[in-house]
Amino acid sequence: MNIPAEFDEIRPYGEGEMQRAFNDLIHDRQFSLVLKGFAPWLPQGIRNGLLRLAFTGIKTPLDFQKRFMKPVVNWIIRKHTDGCTFDEAQLPRDKALRYTFVSNHRDIVLDSAFLDVLLVNHGYPTTVEIGIGDNLLIYPWIKRLVRMNKAFTVRRGLTAHEMMRSSQLMSSYIHFAVTQKQENIWIAQREGRAKDSDDRTQESVLKMLAMGGEGDNVDKLRDLNIVPLTISYEYDPCDYLKAQEFQQKRDNPAFKKSRQDDLDNMKTGIFGYKGRVHYHCAQPVNTWIDELKDLPRNEFYAALSQRMDQELHRNYRLYPCNYIALDMLEHAGASADSNHYTAADVERFEQYLQGQLAKITIPNKDEAFLRERMLTMYANPLRNYLKAKK
Repeated sequence: MNIPAEFDEIRPYGEGEMQRAFNDLIHDRQFSLVLKGFAPWLPQGIRNGLLRLAFTGIKTPLDFQKRFMKPVVNWIIRKHTDGCTFDEAQLPRDKALRYTFVSNHRDIVLDSAFLDVLLVNHGYPTTVEIGIGDNLLIYPWIKRLVRMNKAFTVRRGLTAHEMMRSSQLMSSYIHFAVTQKQENIWIAQREGRAKDSDDRTQESVLKMLAMGGEGDNVDKLRDLNIVPLTISYEYDPCDYLKAQEFQQKRDNPAFKKSRQDDLDNMKTGIFGYKGRVHYHCAQPVNTWIDELKDLPRNEFYAALSQRMDQELHRNYRLYPCNYIALDMLEHAGASADSNHYTAADVERFEQYLQGQLAKITIPNKDEAFLRERMLTMYANPLRNYLKAKK
């Protein structure tokens, strides 16, 4: 397929580009050091030779995902979760359809990686192309690797004029990917993760999606076949890092994370314990979006984001820790929701909290504040679920 040159600066690698990207990757000094960390006993020449052998026959990013990434992600699921489940019951039976999955954002790397494996395991013919912020592409080898893994670049830190151009380009690419390349898309419902797990779809994301395509706003969004996707973690391994960031910003409003902070978050999110993980697809937006088509533009996007949030919130998979956290915050630890957990669950969650809090080593550590922030992260999904069910 001929891909318009205008997308070259942001798109994933295509067929015919993978071999050169692979060669550049294994000759990257920093990437070689990363590989050495996994197998320090192997000489570099042998490591590279084994990689070249494993790369034989790979022509597309989907080939690369199935050969390299799927075994890695399955290993992460086995090693660092208590299982990862997928509910696709509300999707049409036709698995040849393509979707734009708009989800809450729990993990920088794994949100889309888990989805890829789940789609393949459930018989879908392809995975997802993913939007990833260029603030995370801090080394050339990372950028190459994610482009090999079906990632397109979301530019951050732009001026208003640059942001408009970037959003237009990205939207046009997403429409091209879904309607012409026949790819699925995954994109987070907001820029960055919701640090307190109060998941809300930013209207700006929906407006960006409607910048490409043809027709009115409803027509443009209908072309993308949007599916609200709910991701539920029993335990968020980055919860203590998020709580720490809350205190750092409270104590210093000018605080900004460093590149190393981003790397620490990625590493902790991948290799930290997550407990049970569940992915739940709502009905595609196309089944109800026409109900909103007569609204004025701003009201349309407000109503669309609220309806998507309702669908997302009602599909949370809730765990004992969610109920325990809400009781600790709102009922002083009394058992208002004790039918959803046991005394053993409370003891386990308390031990977990103490263990996570102990990892925070910032100056002037405010234990009470940090604990409240972490409890709020686990209570908010339940709060939103209860509101959505009403």
